[in-house]
Amino acid sequence: MPIRVFIYDDNIARRDSLKNLIQLTDDLEYVGEAENCKDAVADMDNTQPDVVLMDINMPEVNGLEGLKTIKTTRPGIKVLMQTVFDDSEKIFTSIRNGASGYVLKNDSSQKLLQAIHDVHQGGAVMNPGIALKVLDYFKPPVVASSLSEREAEVLQLLADGLSYKMIAEKLQITFNTVGTYTRRIYEKLHVASLGEAISFYYKHLK
Repeated sequence: MPIRVFIYDDNIARRDSLKNLIQLTDDLEYVGEAENCKDAVADMDNTQPDVVLMDINMPEVNGLEGLKTIKTTRPGIKVLMQTVFDDSEKIFTSIRNGASGYVLKNDSSQKLLQAIHDVHQGGAVMNPGIALKVLDYFKPPVVASSLSEREAEVLQLLADGLSYKMIAEKLQITFNTVGTYTRRIYEKLHVASLGEAISFYYKHLK
C-alpha cells in the first residue's frame, strides 16, 4: 500500500511542487492539500493520510496549532514539520506537541522523500543542523565562572578584536600561551569557534 500524504502550505507554487514530487514517487499517494489548518479535523477525516507535510508559518491557523489538533484527534498520523526558519523555539514546540520529524524547506527532494518514509516507519527525522540544536538544548548550562581570571581576560581581549599577537604583547605572554588559553575557553564554554566564544561573551559576560 502506498503511503498517503497530505500537504499544508500557504505557498501555491510549493504545494504544487510537493504534489508533483509525491505523484511521481511510486510508493507515495497524494491525498489532499490546504493553505492552513483551520479545517484540520475535517481534512484528516476526509483524506485519511498516513503522513502530513506541515508548513509552520501559515495564515489564520498555523502549523504548530494544526500539529496539536491532529495529534490530539488522530494521534496515529505522522506529522513532518517544514520551515525555512532554523528557530529553536519552533523546533522544541513541535517536538513537545508530537511532531515525528522536522526538515528545512531547502532540504533536497531526496531528503524529503526519505524523511516521509522514515517517519511512516516509526522513525524520528531531523535536519542535521536541527539535531545539533536539540543536543545543545540538553547540554548542561555553561557556567561563566568556570573560566579562570586569565582566561576571562583573554576572552575579553578577543571580543575587543585583538589578535593573538596583540594579546600576547599586552599580557606579556607568548603567542602559544594565548592559543592554549583560547582552547581552554572553547572547551569550558562548549563552543567550536572564535565567533561562538565572542557571542557568549557579549550575551553573558559583557
